[in-house]
Parts: sequence; structure tokens; C-alpha cells
Amino acid sequence: MELELDGVEVAFDHTAVAAPRIRDLLPIYRDLLGGRHLGGGGDNRRAGYRTLQLTYTNGSKIELMEPLPGSTFFDSFFELTRGRGGVHHLNFHVSDIDAAVAELRGKGYRLHGLNLSDPRWREVFLHPKEAHGVLIQLAQVGPRPDGPRATLEQVLAGEGRNGNGIPSP
Repeated sequence: MELELDGVEVAFDHTAVAAPRIRDLLPIYRDLLGGRHLGGGGDNRRAGYRTLQLTYTNGSKIELMEPLPGSTFFDSFFELTRGRGGVHHLNFHVSDIDAAVAELRGKGYRLHGLNLSDPRWREVFLHPKEAHGVLIQLAQVGPRPDGPRATLEQVLAGEGRNGNGIPSP
């Protein structure tokens, strides 16, 4: 089986870590390891989570995630991790999500969570059963609006992009 996505550029972008509270992740990933808030972040109200990214001196990034109040988005993940959370997914940016999806399907991969509705972020996932226990997200990033990005404090206060106005626990 060929293991390349022919004609599609693929680049690793970040690792996502989820926990019941982003505030519990900050002492490790920001304070101990020196991550700096990349700016921006906010809520995905449809799916039910809040997210922000930290960057490090070499340009690597970690995304921190938590469920929004009442969300069941992370329920099965937290069940697997006994409520603690941990590495949730690996993100790779692709130059052409449509070509990547066609190529993956042609190679027999089962895809999950295909979402092409937002031109800013078009994505699909390889289920952990397809990737040796790792959830892999492939995303094509589109144009981003100019202007100020939310601060860490604004994101945690529920005032980031699409914020629900409810502070993080």
C-alpha cells in the first residue's frame, strides 16, 4: 500500500492536549515549559469545546482544549483517560483537503468528522483505529481576518473567537 498523499503538501502543525480545564494545563505547558500564547483562540460552540495555542522558541505549537459547560464532546476521551485528559490529536496542514480526502478514501482509510463548511478551516480525521491509537486531524487553513487576536485572559473569560461569555472553570 502506498503511504503518500500524491500531490498534496502535508506539514505537521501542532499537538492538541485536552483536559477538563485549560487552567490545569497552563502550569506545565506555559509556566514550566515556556509556552507563549500565540494569540487568539476561542470556542467551537457547535462541537462544544474551547481552545487556544501556545508556541515555543523553535516554532512548535501545542493546542490546549477543554469542554464547554454541558458539552459531551470529550466524554469518551475522558473516559479512556480516567478523567485526566492527555494528548487528544495530532494536526497536519494539507494544501488541498479535497484531494487528501479522495486520496485517503482511495487507499481504503475510513474518515471521520469531515467538515468542509468553514473556508477558514476545512478538516477531516483519521480515527485512532486507523492510525495505531492516534487521532489524526488533517486541515486546510483558509484566509484569516486581520485585526487583533484575543489575549489568553480573554479566551479564558469566554471572550475569544465565538466566545460564549462563560469563563473557563
